[in-house]
Amino acid sequence: MKNSTELIALLNLSKTDNTNFSGDSVTIGSDIVFGGQVLAQAVNAAYRTIPEDRFLHSLHSYFLEAGNLTIPINYHVAEMRNGGSFSTRRVTASQNDRTIFIMAASFHKKEDGFEHQQEINLEVKKPEELLSWEDMIVKFGDFLPKSIKSFLSIERPIDFKPVRVPNPLKSENLPAKEEVWFKLKGEIPAMDLPLKHQILTYISDYNVLNAAFNPNAKEYNFANTMTASLDHSMWFFRDFEFDDWMLFSAESPNAYGARGLCRGNIFTRDGKLIASFAQEGLMRPKKK
Repeated sequence: MKNSTELIALLNLSKTDNTNFSGDSVTIGSDIVFGGQVLAQAVNAAYRTIPEDRFLHSLHSYFLEAGNLTIPINYHVAEMRNGGSFSTRRVTASQNDRTIFIMAASFHKKEDGFEHQQEINLEVKKPEELLSWEDMIVKFGDFLPKSIKSFLSIERPIDFKPVRVPNPLKSENLPAKEEVWFKLKGEIPAMDLPLKHQILTYISDYNVLNAAFNPNAKEYNFANTMTASLDHSMWFFRDFEFDDWMLFSAESPNAYGARGLCRGNIFTRDGKLIASFAQEGLMRPKKK
C-alpha cells in the first residue's frame, strides 16, 4: 500500500449478508497479518450494523491466533444490545473456521456533557525537525541491520517520524515511553467519522510495544525476542481531520513475565486529544 486510498480500500470489507463480512490482507513486513488491520476491519464490520446516529467510543479486543496473509478473513457481527443511547456489538474474526480475533465495541449517540483532557507534551520536537522512516533509509540505509532496513523499506500509506531514534549500532536502555508523529500519505479524501475511526484504529497498532522494549534495549532485538499483540483497547473522544501530523504518545508502566503493558494518547498537532489506547504484548526472549 502506498497511500490513504489503498488503505481505505483494504478496510472496506465485502458484505456476505447483514452480519457477515470478508476482507483480504496486506503485509507490513511480517509473514503474518498485521494486528492493526484486523482491528480496523473489525471496526468496519461493526459500523455496518450500527444506526447512523451512533459512533464508536470504545473497543476491547484479543488476538487469539496469527492470521494467514493468503486467506480471506471472515468477520461475524453479533448484535448484543441497542439501547436508548448506546449500541454494543461483538465481532469474531476467523480463517478456515478457526477464530483468530474477538472484539467488543460500544457505540454512543452524540451528547453534550462535561469536558476536560490531558495536555499534549509542549516540549516535544515538531515533525519538521525529525526524520521519517523513509528518510532514515536514505540517510542510514547502508549502516542499518538487515532486519530493520527490510522493515523500514516496506511501502506504507502512513509516514512515521519518531521523536527519538535509537542507535541500532549502539543499543542503550531508554525511558519507557515512545512518541511518534504520523500522517497519511497521498491525497486525503473527505471522510466521515466512522472511516476516521477505522484508519486511526489501524494506525494505533504501530509503535505501541516500543515503549515497553525501550528500557530493555540493550538485551532486546528483532532476532532474539518473540513479540505479538495480545490485546488492544481504544477509547475515542473528539472528531478530527487527517490533514496534518498527529502525535502518538505511549508509555509502559510495566513489563514482567514475558508480557509488557503500554498505554497512551493520540493528539492532533494543535493539542486536541482524540483517542486513548492500551495494549499488552508478548515479549518472550528466545531460548538459545
